[in-house]
Amino acid sequence: MFPASKLPILHLPAFILILPVKRFLTILAFALLAIFVLSALVGRYPVPGFLSFERLTQDELAQRLLFNLRLPRLLTALLLGMTLSAAGVVFQLLFSNPLVEPGFLGVSQGAAFGAALSIIFFGGSALVTQTSAAVFALLGLGISYLLAHRLRYGGWVLRLVLAGIAVSALFSAGLGLLKYIADPLTQLPEITFWLLGGLASLTWGKLLSILPIAIAGLTVIYLYRWRLNLLSLNEQTSFSLGVAPGRERWLLIFAAVLPTAALISVSGMVGWVGLIIPHIARRLSGADAQFSLPAAMLLGGVFTMLCDDLARTLLAGEIPLGVLTSLFGALIFLALMIFQQTRSRR
Repeated sequence: MFPASKLPILHLPAFILILPVKRFLTILAFALLAIFVLSALVGRYPVPGFLSFERLTQDELAQRLLFNLRLPRLLTALLLGMTLSAAGVVFQLLFSNPLVEPGFLGVSQGAAFGAALSIIFFGGSALVTQTSAAVFALLGLGISYLLAHRLRYGGWVLRLVLAGIAVSALFSAGLGLLKYIADPLTQLPEITFWLLGGLASLTWGKLLSILPIAIAGLTVIYLYRWRLNLLSLNEQTSFSLGVAPGRERWLLIFAAVLPTAALISVSGMVGWVGLIIPHIARRLSGADAQFSLPAAMLLGGVFTMLCDDLARTLLAGEIPLGVLTSLFGALIFLALMIFQQTRSRR
C-alpha cells in the first residue's frame, strides 16, 4: 500500500512544473472558464463553427439553442468531469491503489445495472433511474469492500482489485441478462445508447435533478481534501494523528459514490476520466491532496467539456461521449507510460 506522498505518479515533462501550485490552479480555473464560454458558442448551427455574438443577439432560434440545450449540457459535462475526477482521487488515496476508479470497485457497473433495471421494470423516469443507479452503485462498492476482506490471496491492494473486477463482472452479467429480456424496439435501444454515454438528451430538468447531490458531494470532498493525506495512511497512524479513520473514510466514500451514480444515471457510462485525470493532477500539482484534488476537478471539467465539444461538432451525427473519453484517456495513458519508460531508460 502507498501513502499519499508515495502513490505512483505518471511522469510528465519537467517544464510544466515551473509555475507555483496556487498560481497554476488559478490559471487552470480561468482556462476552464474560457473553455466553457467558447464551448457554449461552438456547434453546427447555423454552420459548423462558432456562433457569432451578432447572430446570437438577432437569431431567436440561436438564443433558444444556447440557453435551452447547450448550457444545461455544458454544465452537466462540467459536473461530470469534476465528479469523476474527484471520486478517482478519493478512491485512489483511501484505498492506496493508483489503479482504482469507480469502475474498478463495481460502482459504475452497479449504477449501469440499476439504471437498466429501472428502464425495464420501473418505467425509466429520471428520479427512479437515479435512485436505482445510486442504490446499486453503493451495493457494488459495499460488496467489493466486503469481498476484499474475505479473500485470503495476496495483499490488500491485490484483493481489492480482484474483488472489484469480480463484482463488476457479476453486474455486467446481470446487465447482459437485462438487455436480453428487454423490449428490442423500445427498452433495448435506450439501454444501449445509455451505456455508450452521451449528453444529447440533457435538459434543465435533468440537470436540476442531480445538481443538489453533485454539489453536496463535491463540497464534502473539497472540504475534507486535507484529511485525505491522513486517511491514506494506515489505521494506527491516522488515528494517532487525530483522525477517525472508519467514519471519515465512509463519509468520503459516500460523498464520492452518490454524485457519481447520479451523474452516470443521466450521462451513461463515461470511462477513463476518474482514472487518468488524478494521475495528471498529482504530477502537475504534487501529491498533496489539498492541491491535487482541486487540480483534478478543474482538469476533469476541462477534459470532459472538450470531449463533449468534439462529440457534438465533429460529425453531423453525434459521437457517444463515452467513446471519446475512453479513446483520448487511453491514448494519454499510453503516451505517459511510453514517456515514463523512455525517461527511466535514460
